[in-house]
Amino acid sequence: MMKKYILIPVIAAFVVFTSCQEKKSETKDSNTTEEVKKEPFFKLSLAQWSLNENIRFHGMNPFDFAKVADSLGFEGLEYVSQLYKPFYEEHGVDALVEKLAEESKTYNLENLLIMVDNEGDLADPDEAKRDEAVELHKKWVDAAAALGCHSIRVNTFGTNDPGIWHEAVVDGLIKLSTYAATKNINVLCENHGWLSSDADKLMNALEAVNMDNCGTLPDFGNWCVKRKDGEKWGDCEEEYPDKYKGIELLMPLAKAVSAKSYAFDDDGNETTLDYVRILKSVKDAGYTGYIGVEFEGGMPEEKGILDTKNLLLSASEKLN
Repeated sequence: MMKKYILIPVIAAFVVFTSCQEKKSETKDSNTTEEVKKEPFFKLSLAQWSLNENIRFHGMNPFDFAKVADSLGFEGLEYVSQLYKPFYEEHGVDALVEKLAEESKTYNLENLLIMVDNEGDLADPDEAKRDEAVELHKKWVDAAAALGCHSIRVNTFGTNDPGIWHEAVVDGLIKLSTYAATKNINVLCENHGWLSSDADKLMNALEAVNMDNCGTLPDFGNWCVKRKDGEKWGDCEEEYPDKYKGIELLMPLAKAVSAKSYAFDDDGNETTLDYVRILKSVKDAGYTGYIGVEFEGGMPEEKGILDTKNLLLSASEKLN
């Protein structure tokens, strides 16, 4: 009888202990699930233009791009061709590719795309000049393929007359995309000024191109469709009326996304762009690729980059 009375409390204690362990396990599993839900739906890359002031005016070596991106916690690299112009003009694009590949491998970062500038106007009304621009872009298609990138980003300047521009840009993009397809490279149009920043007109042009490897790179900013004195860059005279609608229109063909930022308030929000609203449009479109941080403001560049990165992460948590 004594043994029976001793065993009952032991068994009861075991039941209580087991129950507590199960509750702890359930709590742990619940917390783990919650942590998974807070993971962003995208990966983070760094657009090299975020460092353009340091590179162009303050002596930063453009080949330190991978090193800086790694130190700031990024996984992917988005190169800007013009920042390497002195090097490739002297040594050639193949030598450039070799050095970039070495740097990205050193820091185990993924090469994503090359933003191509100053290689002629793909929407030039003059077909001979347009064809020349296509030829000049081909070396960057080759470079992107050699680096393991998925895309190049192109500009669509040439004319700001909508009727002339549509026919010209469709022709230029088809010719370049046809070549790029042989290298398994995408040709991406960013809202990057003039009629490319008119989302309706850009999408109409891309629908006319109708090629799987010709898509968009929606930028959160860059909505100026007309600048003073008809310049490509400078003071803006007219903007696309609804940037949030513009992003929604561009997202179905997006193969990359650029998180532009200029300035931040005391709460860490971008002063001109609703990141939560924009990210919702990106997520609703089913996009799960890289989002590139592209800071373009007045504060020190590395601080602006980190502020943009942190804003992307905090905004994504509000969507879960």
